Amino acid sequence: MVSSEYERRIAARFATFDQDGNGYIDREDFGTAAKALLAEFAVAARSDKGQALYAGAEALWQGMAGIADRDGDQRITREEFVTGAVKRLRDNPERFAEIARPFLHAAIAVADTDGDGAATVADTARVLRVLGVDQAVAEAAAAGLDGDSDGRVGEAEIVPAFARYFTVPE
Repeated sequence: MVSSEYERRIAARFATFDQDGNGYIDREDFGTAAKALLAEFAVAARSDKGQALYAGAEALWQGMAGIADRDGDQRITREEFVTGAVKRLRDNPERFAEIARPFLHAAIAVADTDGDGAATVADTARVLRVLGVDQAVAEAAAAGLDGDSDGRVGEAEIVPAFARYFTVPE
């Protein structure tokens, strides 16, 4: 795949993070995502799960800003996002997964209604829909995350998938 194709595919991932559609990613986008997830699963923001989700969202924002916010204005433009992915993540998608792990761990905990450490495939699809993924795509992606076909999606399945999706291997 040529570099321009790689960059085009990475740019398409930008909208997933730009929750309010204003053309850049900032801290508020992560707070918006956390708030929407908590509302979807009727989890209180002040609960342990709610606080963990907000802390995970902040950690993900800080990690992304450290990688991509080249001008230090606390906003990541589409160009900064693509450049950050191309220059800093393409060769090490595991680094991005580790930046995202606290948020993903907390999101699974919010969607884990029975407390067994994993979310159902249906609840995983709900998480994806809340984050802006089309329903049909969310359902297919959630089913694909269930690698052992046990009907559950845990951290061990979702973290590497997140890295693969957002770093778009060539």
